[in-house]
Formats: sequence, structure tokens, C-alpha cells
Amino acid sequence: MSETPPSAVPGAQVPPGLDRILRDPGFCRHSTGRVSVVEWESGSGWSEPRIEPYDKLQMDPATLGLHYGQAVFEGMKAFRGADGSVSLFRAADHGRRLGRSAARLAMAEMPVELFTRACTELVAADERWVPAGYGQSLYLRPLLLATEAEMGLRPSRSYRCVFLAYPADPCFGSDFRPLAVTAATETVRAVRGGTGESKCAGNYAASLLTRTEAQAAGYDEALWLDGLERRWVEELSTMNVFFVWRGEDGPRLTTPPCDGTIVRGITRDSLLTLADDLGLPASEEPTSIDAVRDGIRSGGLAEMFASGTAGVVVAVGRLGTGGQDLIVGDGKEGPVTERLRTALLDVQHARTPDTHGWLLPVTGNAGAATIEGEGRHA
Repeated sequence: MSETPPSAVPGAQVPPGLDRILRDPGFCRHSTGRVSVVEWESGSGWSEPRIEPYDKLQMDPATLGLHYGQAVFEGMKAFRGADGSVSLFRAADHGRRLGRSAARLAMAEMPVELFTRACTELVAADERWVPAGYGQSLYLRPLLLATEAEMGLRPSRSYRCVFLAYPADPCFGSDFRPLAVTAATETVRAVRGGTGESKCAGNYAASLLTRTEAQAAGYDEALWLDGLERRWVEELSTMNVFFVWRGEDGPRLTTPPCDGTIVRGITRDSLLTLADDLGLPASEEPTSIDAVRDGIRSGGLAEMFASGTAGVVVAVGRLGTGGQDLIVGDGKEGPVTERLRTALLDVQHARTPDTHGWLLPVTGNAGAATIEGEGRHA
């Protein structure tokens, strides 16, 4: 964190300069100075959430989470509505996904109701930190970590979940400029049967070398292919990927299926639902990198974009593959990409009706949180 206001503790006054921070927060540069903490112990179970000042974690060097990788996390957002109210977006679905990630790593699974309560209490305490700009949010990062000190290889008997909060712009910028990505052909991030769909620390560590090399070569991100044939498109390091194909009856939207190797994105699921609302044909389909190349060259692939909580919806304008750079469409954001992002942000900022029950009100209602319905695809 570049700035952690010392006065930003439970019950403290809002720090000077907050208006300036909220006008240009960047992505997670400024902690609110508060965290919500929930702990689990074998035999006693989960604690109640508590709000604490942001501080360093004190850990034994033998902590199991450091040695054997029992660490999972979520990325989610709270938005300020057009009327000034604040709501969490799909909080229960994020809680369910954290539970699935934890289960895959043999960690304690936090009840969804407890997860949503910890989130709403933190957002309520930090309500003044929620920016009002379109596309801006209060970004929450719940981190669940094994905390027992023990050198034996086994699941921990204690866990701590720390919920961090930051005012934030989208991670690739609020201008949503098109990304340049390159297909990863020499390294693999995940294989079926592994932890590819879990939001665990190891998945992201496995992507860092290739992603760093891609950025050094002038790209924003790496596009991962399947681990067996190196043929089927999966996702970016931090975002799911979508394709917009030209058809006789208009555009058609596809995204690779979740088969255990890609993260089940909450934004991804939301876009599939919104596409249906907008009358845009959408489906989950295996897509080869050859089909993507051919589609770009023939013009049959009109648009390509990435989606995720941190980045929202951002076009892919250039694809590096097979030693060549291919320009998707005209290299600019296409109309379908822009339409879907606008539809998503309009719901998140309560500019349009929340017909799917995705918003969990927080302002003045932190103690009465209810659990919204499961998404169709998440």
C-alpha cells in the first residue's frame, strides 16, 4: 500500500485528502486503514467478524500456509449507486466461490452468511471511502490463509480470513483501452484435475513468469492455452476471455467452458446473463487458437474482450500468436464489448433495475444482510 492513513481505524474521522484520493484512486493504491477479520480453529469453528486497524500480519516462520500453499482469496466490489447508496455486487456468489476454492485445498469453508456479514460490516465502516465515479468501486480482497505453525504436510488446524478494502479504478485503467495479449505456447498454468479453477495463490504464481515475459515483449497479458494439446484457448492470467463472431443473423458471443482449468468468473457469469437479457446469442464453446487466428484474418471474429472483477470488461485489440501480431477488427473497442460493459456497470451502479438480485444493500443495512441467489453459471 502506498498510503495507509493512521487515523483510519474503527470509529476514526475520515482522513484529510480523501476527496483527492477518491477522484483518482488508481487500483488499490490506498488502503482504507481498516480490515475485517474472521478466524477458524479446529474444535471451536468460526469466530464472529471484527473490524480492526490495518496492520502487518505476525506469523511464525513455520506457518503451514507459507510452506504448503494453503492460501485462497476473492476479489469483489462495492459500488455507489446513482442515489448515493452503497451495495455489494454478488457477495454471496463470491462467498460460495471462496468456499469452493478452500475445499479444493482442504481448508475450512466459511459459511456464506458469515462471509457476507464480514463484507457488509467492513463496507459500512468504510462507506465514505466508496468513490462515486462511473466504473469506480471499493475493491474488497478477502484472503483466507492457513495459520498453524507445523512442519508436517497436512491441512492446517487454524485459519484466518482478512478482508482488505481499497477505493479503486479498473485495474487496466478507467479509459478501457484495448489490450495486447500473446498466446503462451511454452508454459502451462493449469491442467484438468488440478487447481486451475480455484482462486489460490499458487495459480497466480504459476502465471507470473510468462506474464512478465509477455509484458517485456510489449504485451499487457498472456493468453493461456490448454495444458495437453496447447491448442484450446482458456483465459488470461487474471481475466476470462470472450469472442464476438459475425453471423448472418447478427453477432454471436462465445467463451471457453469452465471444465476445471479456468476460474469461474463472477463477471463472466454476469455477462452471459446480461447477453441473454439483451437478446445477444451467447454460449460456452471450446475455441482453438487456430479458429481465433482464422477468424481474425477472415473477419469472422469481430471482437475479442476480457472480463474480470478487477478489470471489468476490456477489449483485446492485438493478439500475438505464431510469431505474428494480428489486429482484432480495427484494433479498437467494438460495439458489443462496449454495450455489455455498460449494461454491467449500469446494474452495479443501480442505474438500471437489478432484476437478478445481484446487489446487496449495505448503507444503513449492514446488520440485516440477506443472501442473494446463486448465478446461472457461477
